[in-house]
Amino acid sequence: MILENATMAEFAKHLKKTKTIIFPFGTVEEHGRHLPLNTDTLIVYELLKRAVRKRKVFLAPPVYYGVCTSTKQHPGTISITPETLRRLTTDIVKDAFQKGLRNFILITGHGGGLHNYALKEAAEILIEELDGIRIAVLSPYELLLKEFSKLVDTPNDSHAGELETSLVLCLAPELVKGRSKEEYPELPRPFIVKNKLKYWRGGVWGNPQKATREKGEKAAQLIIKKVIDIIDRIERKELT
Repeated sequence: MILENATMAEFAKHLKKTKTIIFPFGTVEEHGRHLPLNTDTLIVYELLKRAVRKRKVFLAPPVYYGVCTSTKQHPGTISITPETLRRLTTDIVKDAFQKGLRNFILITGHGGGLHNYALKEAAEILIEELDGIRIAVLSPYELLLKEFSKLVDTPNDSHAGELETSLVLCLAPELVKGRSKEEYPELPRPFIVKNKLKYWRGGVWGNPQKATREKGEKAAQLIIKKVIDIIDRIERKELT
């Protein structure tokens, strides 16, 4: 059930069928010159809509803002702090718990390290405070790294590259505005620098020119299958 479209009565009725809800997390973040700022949100939310057609669980509206570090200075990126993301996540899960939900799947379309750590930290807080809660935190790009590396032709493909461009071509081709050039960040690790634009002008990590709609559809099916597997596992109460 798409939560934002449901009425109060429909929510109460559906709650008798399932205690599982999925919360998607995305960003407002640059994705090169060819992909929209909502790429992370678009991909995860549209794929989850497909997944919940196969399983009778709740799908919450996406959280559009996330923690962006390397792309924070690029035009269009609007970032929040890890603390804000942690507090927002704990607040919405706690309130959903009070409404009778017990199984929580937090799925992020953004692969940023601090962003993912904030979600995992929130989950650790929640698992200690709420008796009877079951919670999973996942990034499809992390869980399916091996599968995706076989699907694309670009080694070390990542942000706004071949895979993400292929997924947007599959889900919303009208939003793909040409192709950015192949590019990789040259941030001077392990140093943390203030002027990140100096080392990553175009905001692309990979080769978008190798993207195809067919690759996007294959990637989409992999993600949907993984999500359904996690839904089934959490509803079977495999882990406590």
